[in-house]
Amino acid sequence: MYFLVNMKYETRNHRKFLLMYHVIFVCKYRKVILEPISEELKQIMIDISKESNFEILEMETDKDHIHFLIKSEPKVSVLSIVRKLKQESTNRLWKNLEKYYWGENTLWSDGYFASTIGNVSKEAAEYYIRNQG
Repeated sequence: MYFLVNMKYETRNHRKFLLMYHVIFVCKYRKVILEPISEELKQIMIDISKESNFEILEMETDKDHIHFLIKSEPKVSVLSIVRKLKQESTNRLWKNLEKYYWGENTLWSDGYFASTIGNVSKEAAEYYIRNQG
C-alpha cells in the first residue's frame, strides 16, 4: 500500500483538511448499458461537480458501474454528493435510458460504495480507478 505523501491540505478559515473518497455506483439491475453513453455520462458528472461544492479528481466507467475519486470539504456529506450525482445524471440522461428501464426513471441502484482513501496515496487510488473495465 502507498501512504499519503505530499498531499496538499485545503485551508479554510479555521480548518485544514484533505477529504477524498472512492465512490462506486452500480446500474439498476446490473444492466450493462454504460459503454455507449460513457463519454456523455462522464461529461455530465463533471458538469454536475463544477456546479457543486465537490470535485471529481478521477472517474472511469465499466459496463455496469462507475468509479469516482471525489474531493470535498468537511461540511459536504458523502450522501449529499451521491444523491446529487445520481439524481441529476439520471435526469440529464433519461432520453437515452427509457428503452432500458421502461419508464421507471432510474439509472442507478439504490445503494453505493464509499470509502475514504486516507490510507493510500491519491496516485494509487487514481491508478485503480483508471484501470477498471
